[in-house]
Amino acid sequence: METRAEITFLGTGTSIGVPVIGCDCAVCTSDDPKNKRLRSSIHVRAGGVEFVVDTGPDFRQQCLREGIRRLDAVLFTHAHSDHIMGFDDLRRFTVEVDDEIAIHATEECLDRLRAAFHYVFDGHNRYHGYLKARPHAVCGPFALGGLEVVPLPVEHGKVETVGFLFTQGGERLFAYIPDAKVLLPESRRLLEGIELLVLDGLQPQPHRTHLSTGEAVALAAELGAQQTWLTHFSCRVDYRALEPTLPPTVRLAWDGLKLRC
Repeated sequence: METRAEITFLGTGTSIGVPVIGCDCAVCTSDDPKNKRLRSSIHVRAGGVEFVVDTGPDFRQQCLREGIRRLDAVLFTHAHSDHIMGFDDLRRFTVEVDDEIAIHATEECLDRLRAAFHYVFDGHNRYHGYLKARPHAVCGPFALGGLEVVPLPVEHGKVETVGFLFTQGGERLFAYIPDAKVLLPESRRLLEGIELLVLDGLQPQPHRTHLSTGEAVALAAELGAQQTWLTHFSCRVDYRALEPTLPPTVRLAWDGLKLRC
């Protein structure tokens, strides 16, 4: 089967990463590489373009680890710090004076990026080596190379948050929803029977703003997803202990995992 998309998990950790500063739990002190998690993000090659979804505080380290040398665009799910605070490291992809990189985010997320990184957007720093962003507000489906990207509204705390559905030639490739507690009805409809779903599955214990592992497994079953990979884990997820308890169609992702679809 021809590969239409290659997805690399740059990170699969929650907002404080794993191991957690000052935590001596079994996961944080584990020597299992699948229990070591940078902040959640993915890199995608598809439709003739390369892009990432979210640039957390570990973004530079993730790019170096995976040898990422080119980016055509960046998509943002929301404006929490663990998803945007590596933004300035994008400067290495706009080195030349006329280089720009497309930024796709909701208006709320763009406003927060402008507040935190005003020097990128004020038009005064278009020099060699500086970050030059070309912002695009996400308010509906948009084209990205040979892909169509469909925003998927979700509930996640008090910040406007979306996941993304990626399609090519009218066929769904995969969906990525790293932070969510509730999928809105229109998002559920778009995901029914999807082949590949990447979904928030923070931890076995309930959480106010994230899907627990059990909630994510139940949601994937309700949607009829053929294969689901969970991401955005806290240190309450021990890979070797939890993975064998999951249904055959649900797996735990890890940093550096590559999927092809």
